[in-house]
Amino acid sequence: MGESWRVIDTGLRSAAQNIALNRALLEARQAEEIPSTLRFLRFTPSALLGYHQSAEQELNLDYCKANNVTIQRRITGGGAIYFDETQIGWELYLHKRDVGTTDMQAISRRICHAAATAISALGVDARYRPRNDIEVDGRKISGAGGAFEGNALLFQGTLLIDFDVEKMLRVLRIPAEKLSGKAIASARERVANLKELLGRPPDVALVKRYMTEAFESEFEVEFSEGDLTLSEHTRYQVALREIDTPDWIHLVARPASGMPTLEAAQKFAGGMLRAAVVFDTLTQIIRQVWFTGDIFMSPRRAIADLEAALRDTPLDRLDPRVRSFFSGREVDMLSLTPDDFVAVVRLAVKQPLLAQNP
Repeated sequence: MGESWRVIDTGLRSAAQNIALNRALLEARQAEEIPSTLRFLRFTPSALLGYHQSAEQELNLDYCKANNVTIQRRITGGGAIYFDETQIGWELYLHKRDVGTTDMQAISRRICHAAATAISALGVDARYRPRNDIEVDGRKISGAGGAFEGNALLFQGTLLIDFDVEKMLRVLRIPAEKLSGKAIASARERVANLKELLGRPPDVALVKRYMTEAFESEFEVEFSEGDLTLSEHTRYQVALREIDTPDWIHLVARPASGMPTLEAAQKFAGGMLRAAVVFDTLTQIIRQVWFTGDIFMSPRRAIADLEAALRDTPLDRLDPRVRSFFSGREVDMLSLTPDDFVAVVRLAVKQPLLAQNP
């Protein structure tokens, strides 16, 4: 083994405390006050916004308030997620020299492959799925993502232990028809958790041990258990005073009307195809799309994978992204074509575009 890295477990904390620790550890790693670190963490029920997101546009605020779901803003980008005690968070605080590149896709592939090895050691067949997921039999069990701050890298992941998919859907601002019993059942088919796969609650200590060993092997290092340093505590207190405030949570505030959910349906040779599109009218970016209809696709997961591939797609990149998706895999769609998916999405966003360009 090579150098010694640190592993810490900061336990179950509020969203504000966990986000403040993100900033403290990342700043400390950038300043080289701490060694590269693996952190395990848990959240009380929380809706976490990406740094650039607006709560009004991303979340069902009434549901969050009625169900004591805390709203917080991450220091990293990406989409809104729901986090609670039924998930284990894992984070790596590294230096650029530890990964030898700033190519986030290459970094994600390497780290997620290692994490998938750890999950597989529990008795399931976990595999990396581009861009930032780990899946078991086509169902997502872990999501991940990373960001650099100078030479320091924060790479974060979640592992679903006994996850409530319906609660996640209700926390997020999702069209009402996607919250039907059928839609919830469909969402459950796309997401897996360890309790369901193993037929019993997993040994959390064993999960952490396998994750630690997998990263030791991948980076050829040795982990030593540690605690937060005095420097980290000081940075944490400073960060918490800023983050545990309404000003931080509402740092970005845009009306829900600026990101409407637009819908369209069109009959094609392959059947009736419907699209519900969350569209950012200011940036002209497709934030999320859901496809339904009287259509056939095999494998079934292809629709879910296409929806994932189209997240945060600029409207002018829609056509090449859809074509790239279908060119890279074998999908049986009978008479349906990639152009049909493009057409129904463009039909959905047509009206707001015309309103802006009379």
